[in-house]
Amino acid sequence: MSNHPRIAIIGGGPGGLALANILHVHGIAATVFERDAHARDRPQGGTLDLHEGSGLLALERAGLTKAFLQVARYEDQGDRLLDRSGHVHFEYEEAGVGDRPEVDRSALRDILLQALPPQCVRWNSDACSVSPAGNDTWNVALGEQSFGPFDLVVGADGTWSRVRPLLSPYKPQYTGLTFIEFGIDDIDRRFPALSKLVGRGKVGIIGEGREIIAQRSGRAHVRVYAIFRVASNWASRRFDFKSAAAVRTELLREFGDFADEITDLIRAANDNFVARQIHALPVGHRWTHRPGLTLIGDAAHVMPPFGGEGVNAAMLDATSLAERLIDDADVSNAVRAFEADMFERIEEAARESADAAATFLSHDTLAETLTMYRDRLARMEAAAEPSRTR
Repeated sequence: MSNHPRIAIIGGGPGGLALANILHVHGIAATVFERDAHARDRPQGGTLDLHEGSGLLALERAGLTKAFLQVARYEDQGDRLLDRSGHVHFEYEEAGVGDRPEVDRSALRDILLQALPPQCVRWNSDACSVSPAGNDTWNVALGEQSFGPFDLVVGADGTWSRVRPLLSPYKPQYTGLTFIEFGIDDIDRRFPALSKLVGRGKVGIIGEGREIIAQRSGRAHVRVYAIFRVASNWASRRFDFKSAAAVRTELLREFGDFADEITDLIRAANDNFVARQIHALPVGHRWTHRPGLTLIGDAAHVMPPFGGEGVNAAMLDATSLAERLIDDADVSNAVRAFEADMFERIEEAARESADAAATFLSHDTLAETLTMYRDRLARMEAAAEPSRTR
């Protein structure tokens, strides 16, 4: 009979799957409840940059570095910064250099799924409730079915977590930022001028109170975000998302003072337009430890998407929690130690992200972004210097 804890993970995103993988490497089984019907049930979003000491560390601990290197795009770490007239204020593009390789979300998910036993992930499992089962254990309900008891239920179920209310009364609040997301297919062949505009990585084009960010994914696909600071119901009032042509026309009107070579990104878009409101939990969000429950990733500390910390923070949460569970047979002690560490670790990133969201699209956005890019380039060059002098 196994002495390992019975663990349920609600949510099969990067954080939840990384946790399951690291536990699996150490012989600890977990059940992942994922609402998708299968791995290709819905688009997984754009590209991610994984950082040393967090996202890349999680893959290392899961024994997946080799698999990751087969799909990582070190060549797509470039940055360009333009104003609405098309004037270039910053440009960095050096193939294969940098410590934040890009990877498509779908490719990362595939790597994490393929390393797990098939029975580990329960697909088409939208956990509707988690309830006490006695002795600090919990049941997971899927409709009329109940699974458990589990010694630990980990909420890795994102911004609108169903596990979070069992630990915290806080709900994510709208930051004032709305992204209209769309994509451009086969950009290198069909739209070479736009391919050059985006470069090998991403381009940000800043205007008065609006910005367009275009980011390269794999297979010559580019994901584009038109960003506004607006009321929470603005997108539903302004855009008819049942008509791609109507959305395209309205976006072109909104960005009518941007250069044509920039708004061609909108003209070249496919017909999949989606509005995404940006929400965040309070900086310093934490809860009183409750045996048998915890949260990781956006369920614990959703923040605005500045600095690329979201997925990396989730994967570092997974690494930290897994290592505590591996080292300490007392699940409650392990989780308590993880939470104390995570609360302290995440606060600085959450504060920086909140500060960036508060000033984003202000009159200083161009100057602040330029400073951020130059600082990061200086850090990259300083880190590369020792290898050049060997």
